[in-house]
Amino acid sequence: MERRRRMRHLAWAVLLLGLALGVQGLAANQSVSASSAADGPYEGHTLVSVQSYGLDGKLLELNEESEVVWKYDPPNSRVFDAEQLDNGNFLVAVTTKLPPSECPENQLVLVPGHCIEAKVLELDYETKEVVWNYSWYDEKITHHEVHDVDRLENGNTAIVDMGNDRALVVNESGEIVWEWHAENHLGEGTAFREKYGGPPNPGGEADWTHVNDIDKLENGNFQLSIRNFDVVIEVAPETKNITNVVGAPGKTEVLDHQHNPYKLRGGTLLVADSENDRVVELNATTDEIVWQYGGRGLLHWPRDADRLPNGNTLIVDTFNNRVVEINQRGEVVWKYEGVMMPYTADRLSVPEEDHETVPGTELRSRYSGVSSLEGTLKQAEAYAAFVFPTWVKLPELLTLAGMVVCGLVFLLDLSLAVFRRE
Repeated sequence: MERRRRMRHLAWAVLLLGLALGVQGLAANQSVSASSAADGPYEGHTLVSVQSYGLDGKLLELNEESEVVWKYDPPNSRVFDAEQLDNGNFLVAVTTKLPPSECPENQLVLVPGHCIEAKVLELDYETKEVVWNYSWYDEKITHHEVHDVDRLENGNTAIVDMGNDRALVVNESGEIVWEWHAENHLGEGTAFREKYGGPPNPGGEADWTHVNDIDKLENGNFQLSIRNFDVVIEVAPETKNITNVVGAPGKTEVLDHQHNPYKLRGGTLLVADSENDRVVELNATTDEIVWQYGGRGLLHWPRDADRLPNGNTLIVDTFNNRVVEINQRGEVVWKYEGVMMPYTADRLSVPEEDHETVPGTELRSRYSGVSSLEGTLKQAEAYAAFVFPTWVKLPELLTLAGMVVCGLVFLLDLSLAVFRRE
């Protein structure tokens, strides 16, 4: 009798919690919103690339009223770095998941059910037609996407290929004219390895370097972000030797799994320091922190940051599903929220590379951490977006957890009752 009463109560609890979850879903604000402060954002349209939690990535151009005025949403794809070219077209990194029937046999070894095509596309602004492309196949989409592309002054295109731990430059005909392989410069027996160490190369399709950014610097060197090594390096194109290192493997107080470093004119490096939940400006010689903004109370896994000419900083706050612009005092003056897992953001009125701006020494730093419990809950909420609809936040997760616990206890009681009858 007692078990029956408990099972009846558990069934009601599951039902009521299910209804509560439904109400939470209906009440959730799933729309995109934007706002700006009185002093306003820096002028110009904003280009936002969206990786997404699934395969519905997109590229958006927002006007100064935060309205979408241009959109590119390729099917079954994730979208990463993008830039507007001098001719007005957009250059964008796209990774598309393909069915096995469209895959080369040599890319169906690890995951027989699919492969990916990593693509660099130049899109005509008016028609969205592909007017130039460079692509290759790879085994899987996770950690094999093409994250960054950069059109160089001579018309060549610089690309990072994390799936093959390399950086490359291709000309307009699609011929590789320069290539850098991490194994030759970060692997066993190299000068970098002897001085700095770093994770060993496991070989195969493992995510070893997670190289995620390339820029051509004013001195002619290439700057590469080696995310899994916690370093940003400079590479001389002629010798392919590493000439400068910011950070060090495992020295996470400097950089921790960073994205999109950008070298400012004053010689400092502005970096989205992702696992430290901050944007940081570092002295590129000494690793000294010049300025920072973040902590999980303000940002959660940022992956892009641009310093604008007036000293404002445009930040992609990935796990908070938003893009924010902060002023020199660290106050949010513009935000675009509800865009699911954004990757990069550019203010199109500002040159992609090398422009005058305000150094971090003249800005106010802000850092706001959270307790370990709150940090863990925020992380769980972020990871849940990979599994559940994006409106499922912490309250909904707690409701769902209650349903699961009550359901499991109900099933356990039911199993015991059946077992005893037998």
